Amino acid sequence: MKNQWTSYFSGYVKIKVTGRLIEPFLNNCVRADVYIWNLKRQGITSVTGYLRLEDIHKLRRIIRKSGCRLEFIGRLGWPFLVKKMMSNSGFIIGIAIAFIITLLLSNMIWNIEITGANPKIEHDMRKELSSMGIKRGKLHFSLPSNEDIQGELMERMSSITWVGVKLSGTAYHFEVVEKKVAEEPELLSPRHLVANKKAVIYDYFVEQGQPIIKINDFVKPGKILVSGIIGKEGNTQIIPAKGKVFGEIWYKSHITVPLETVFNVFTGESMTKYSLEVFKLNIPLWGFKKIEYKTYKTENLDKQVQFLRWDLPIVYRKQIIREEEEHIRKYDKQSAILIGKKTARNDLKAKLGEEAVIKGENVLHQTLDNGKVKLMIHYQVIENIASPQPIIQGD
Repeated sequence: MKNQWTSYFSGYVKIKVTGRLIEPFLNNCVRADVYIWNLKRQGITSVTGYLRLEDIHKLRRIIRKSGCRLEFIGRLGWPFLVKKMMSNSGFIIGIAIAFIITLLLSNMIWNIEITGANPKIEHDMRKELSSMGIKRGKLHFSLPSNEDIQGELMERMSSITWVGVKLSGTAYHFEVVEKKVAEEPELLSPRHLVANKKAVIYDYFVEQGQPIIKINDFVKPGKILVSGIIGKEGNTQIIPAKGKVFGEIWYKSHITVPLETVFNVFTGESMTKYSLEVFKLNIPLWGFKKIEYKTYKTENLDKQVQFLRWDLPIVYRKQIIREEEEHIRKYDKQSAILIGKKTARNDLKAKLGEEAVIKGENVLHQTLDNGKVKLMIHYQVIENIASPQPIIQGD
């Protein structure tokens, strides 16, 4: 039996057959593979039913030989619906235009809200956003991502510590954390300053407290450097010790540098494609040129399409394809040693505090093994080794 549901798309008609020889007519239809469904008797000499459009010609040949009369009493299905819509094209075009306008308005920026900023910073931020193209009437699709907007604002405005960016419907929400110009003085409890590392005392500066150490003294972690107990025996006072004690510390670093490294770099060539993703189905809009790059990296910038306050299952996608090429970097042994020393020094600086100074460095050991230079480097570092330790009763 044929699928009645598919008949809707090909179109079908409702027919009425009148005559005395209805049964022979129906038998002839079965022999000719003409399928009529939902047959209903309308009296003794007539029946009604439904017939597919493609079977009409076969039915006409059968009806001529049957002595019956054929009458079409209804037209149904997609082809007739389209024809009816075309006859009312003005109404359909109006609906389509209204939908497109609503869709565009739903994907425009209509409001920009800024919270957490004083009036001056808010005014400056709105100016910066306007210069970046983020203003009322702009389509979401033409604007950078939230992460890019956040990074650009923090780079342009020195008066903010952090800004959060959120796109909600047709409004951008910016949450600002301002930089504090001046901090209130810290309230300190009584304390000592103690060593946090093994070191040789290089220099010290004490604002409050009694120094216990001298230059060139060797100290271990936990050793009191500056005491918070001052005064003579029997007339002592407990205060918060304040100051800096710089010690000379020794570090060892192990670093390996390959003489040959293979990596990919961008050539500067790129191409851009635009598409719509509807229910996970990708529909290209622009940029149909075939990708001819041997190796490349693809970056997708997606924007969700909205209708009023609802997210549609449609994504506007900008796809950037950047060409890459393989690059081989080679070093001789001496160059690899210099690179290794520079890398090790930078790694050490990243671990040290801002006040730390690398006083000296010495390569203790170097080997060349399996195309790699291995270095062991000794560093002399001057850094602040003082850490606070609360004074408890009995100290």
